[in-house]
Amino acid sequence: MTSKVLDGGWGWAIVAASFMAQFLAYGSPQSVGVLYPEWLHTYQQGKGLTAWVGSLVSGVGLIASPICSACVDNFGARPVTIFSGVMVAGGLMLSAFAPNVEFLIFSYGIVVGLGCGLVYAATLTITCQYFDKRRGLALGIVTTGTSVGAFIYATAQNELTMLYGLHGCLLIIGALALNLMACAGFMRPLNMPGYYLKQKAALERNTEEQIFEKPQLGDLKMTAGSTTATPEKTLGVKELLITVDAKDLAIQTTKKKGSFFSGFDIIKVIKEKQQAYSKYIHSMSEILQDQVMVAFCIGVFMFSLGAFPPGLFIEDVAQSQGLIEEVSLIPLVSIGAIAACVGKLGLGILVDIRWINSIYLYAFTMFAGGVALLIIPLTNSYLGLQILSAIVGFANGNWSLTSYITTKIVGLEKLTQAHGIVMFFGGFGIILGPPVVGWFFDWTQSYDLAFYFSGSVVLLGAFLLTLLTLPCCNGKCPENDKPEVLYSSSCDKVASVA
Repeated sequence: MTSKVLDGGWGWAIVAASFMAQFLAYGSPQSVGVLYPEWLHTYQQGKGLTAWVGSLVSGVGLIASPICSACVDNFGARPVTIFSGVMVAGGLMLSAFAPNVEFLIFSYGIVVGLGCGLVYAATLTITCQYFDKRRGLALGIVTTGTSVGAFIYATAQNELTMLYGLHGCLLIIGALALNLMACAGFMRPLNMPGYYLKQKAALERNTEEQIFEKPQLGDLKMTAGSTTATPEKTLGVKELLITVDAKDLAIQTTKKKGSFFSGFDIIKVIKEKQQAYSKYIHSMSEILQDQVMVAFCIGVFMFSLGAFPPGLFIEDVAQSQGLIEEVSLIPLVSIGAIAACVGKLGLGILVDIRWINSIYLYAFTMFAGGVALLIIPLTNSYLGLQILSAIVGFANGNWSLTSYITTKIVGLEKLTQAHGIVMFFGGFGIILGPPVVGWFFDWTQSYDLAFYFSGSVVLLGAFLLTLLTLPCCNGKCPENDKPEVLYSSSCDKVASVA
């Protein structure tokens, strides 16, 4: 890859296509709070059960991030985006004919949620491949597509529901999501995906008839654009797994042509596979032994558990308290979405300041969001709910800090595994949060206790994160310096960051 390719040219077309892909995929899921009252009225089910729809569509993609990352690494951004377009559009259109909430949980919550996870991984990966020095700016533009989509889709879904009903709204939104396949057409790959690398390696080794000759099995080094042997370099976890899979594929291919292999050779490949996966598991366990990393995972989980439900329930809160009869022209969900967009950009600027500690900045956003959640039950005006929605939305912008903080804690070498762990905890909290709040309402017929619980959980998470990361508690000196990021043309780790 030449330097002329990076930081400009077709890269800006990639940014525009990725922005639109996130806009189209996440527009409806991020503004699902507008659809939630309609589902309650249509299906007449409990709020706890119905809340699973909104929680799964946002949490499934995070929990399945390792799978989504593997798909992008192996098949590339363009095929994955095309497939995700089919999933998102199909799930939305299928939801229009859902006979009950249980079917809606599958069609909207799981199918659309997995499609969104694939889009997010693909767009961040292809953007990183085309940018080096301007990578931060490019990724910032791309990720704001989710917030802009939520802001516009909240109003659009409200208007479409009034004009065409809930079923017509979902059909139209699903049809718009088909444009994801058009966005995929712009995603021209720069690096050959892992699946094709393995095929190429197997073909070359088979042609030269040197599968178990020079170079030896442990000498093959797979890189983003080469299959040369570099025995003097140490293989990373991902490279080792790809190498072993390539050799295994080569064995299978040559066996089909009648070549004879001893059982010793096959056992040797199996042992290398076991060693590769053992190395991966050991790397994961080392990450979880870091006290700061564990504290950050707990903080992300508790923030997701408490701060995500307002986006789903805030419209129903306003209607149940009699502050408004129906969703306004600019819904509370839209206010929270645009505040989250401002939060992502603002917090991203603040974290670049040398003397600001990124972990304590994250804890401060948790504290502000927790206090706002505790005040929501005490609010008696629609204007008050608008202000509190903006505060909680701004706090939700701290998602832009997760990759930065993770890199600071574990370094770039372990970023792939570590960020996958963080996203798992975040997705788990998002999945549990809305049903818990809905169950509180079904039990007490009021949102007061539910929001007191949510606010308390977030404040407790902020306290634990601050306490466990103090130098006197973890035995480490505070590091306020920005982590050194080594720019490279390869973007293997970014798919997992998604």
